[in-house]
Amino acid sequence: MSEAIPRYALYGEGHAAAAGGFAHIETIAERSALHDWEIGIHRHDHFVQVLLVEEGHASVTLEGDTTDLDAPGRVIVPAAAVHGFRFRQGTRGFVLTLSTDFSTRAAGAGDPLLAILARGGIAPLSAEAAARALWLAREMLALQQEWQQQDPLFLALAESLIRMLGRDQGGAGEALRDDQRLTRFRQLIELHYRQHRDLDFYAASLGLTRRTLSRLTAAQLGCSPMDLIHRRLALEAQRLLRYTNATATQVAGELGFDDPSYFSRFYLRMNGRRPGEERG
Repeated sequence: MSEAIPRYALYGEGHAAAAGGFAHIETIAERSALHDWEIGIHRHDHFVQVLLVEEGHASVTLEGDTTDLDAPGRVIVPAAAVHGFRFRQGTRGFVLTLSTDFSTRAAGAGDPLLAILARGGIAPLSAEAAARALWLAREMLALQQEWQQQDPLFLALAESLIRMLGRDQGGAGEALRDDQRLTRFRQLIELHYRQHRDLDFYAASLGLTRRTLSRLTAAQLGCSPMDLIHRRLALEAQRLLRYTNATATQVAGELGFDDPSYFSRFYLRMNGRRPGEERG
């Protein structure tokens, strides 16, 4: 299947494989000013990005939805999420890029750091949080100018920044206390959603019964386990239909659907429109 979603480590510099310990920070203007203040749709398979908007405005496209973000604000882009930015000319701020092995800094499966990195999202910043975040970003930029590979101080500051951003997100506190079993369930979905595994497989992999897993997702997420699996399939289908030149039949095959007509019905049910409508 033809792949048309550009993949980068740093935008415009080609696709990079996973690079353990990779960490980089730059100003918004450093890269976006070279591209007329627009960073086109792309993805980072093995990297998480944090965008801090200090002054100005950003139009953020994340997984097909576009949101306007005025300063001060932040964006966390999970690994593999399809995204792009359009900045008002002269917008100031920072872009931090970290390889996914940064998540090993978490203290355990229930550490909120994992949920912050996995969920991502767009949010305004309180004045206090913005001041702290921008101070940390400037310190990292200064350290990078005297760069030492995998500088432990740089990584410690990056961890402090991300944890602080998670705490500042008022409505996200409950989500960040997700049961560690849900975190593991999401990881399993990411590994196996194309294989259309049944609920017994996921429950057994977690050491739970089907009923316990269903109660867990209903209580904490308000949905069934299969809803989560289907949402992940529908999201990947939407990415491929919107950002590649693949046909609906090709996407169906790529995602493990034997019957293209069943895929079309599934897509309509999940996304409210037929696959062919994604390209207008």
